[in-house]
Amino acid sequence: MKLPLLAALNAERTARRAAVLVTDLVSGEQRLVPEAEIDADPLADALHDALRKGKSGMVEVDGAEMFLNVQVPPTRIVVIGAVHISQALAPMARIAGFDVTIVDPRGAFATPERFPDVELLDVWPDEALAARPLDRYTALVALTHDPKIDDPALDAGLRAQCFYIGALGSKKTHARRVERLRAAGFGEEAIARIRAPIGLDIGAVSPAEIAVSVLGEIVGALRRDRRRAR
Repeated sequence: MKLPLLAALNAERTARRAAVLVTDLVSGEQRLVPEAEIDADPLADALHDALRKGKSGMVEVDGAEMFLNVQVPPTRIVVIGAVHISQALAPMARIAGFDVTIVDPRGAFATPERFPDVELLDVWPDEALAARPLDRYTALVALTHDPKIDDPALDAGLRAQCFYIGALGSKKTHARRVERLRAAGFGEEAIARIRAPIGLDIGAVSPAEIAVSVLGEIVGALRRDRRRAR
């Protein structure tokens, strides 16, 4: 791979943006297609399909064989609130292959003893997410029930187009949350992206059961396009 191409690929990786390296297997020529430029590419359908599957592989287009090397940022879950549900969710999510970060300014809760081997940020969400911005490859889970902590994170998640946004709380709690988001300038379509009450409806009661329902909902959102393709 030529150095300018490698530099461009590394830049996309650093910025947590997806891209596909296209190699012509006959001529050996290579080009990088960032996700934002796929729609205008002659191989748009094949590139979108490769990104949706998240797998590299060979395709044949008009008799020419191309290898598509898919580069997708590691999928991560940012959990707002170092609560009991988070304690169950973090290890489950890591087993499922997600990077996990717990954000909670309440230092008494966000401790290594309660969250071993998990990245902990004991600062306010707006500070944490300014330093580590959310993106389309991030799931945001808000679990504190405290608007001062949850709302700034939900605001950031909606603006960043996170692939999943969920918030703990009853329908009454969410109704008040919706009013605050409307007052902040969000429209109905954006607000409707928030899964609330959070998690799949499996009758979950305990923190561990709720964590299972949340993780299942996150995986479902992540694999939505793949399910539609069946």
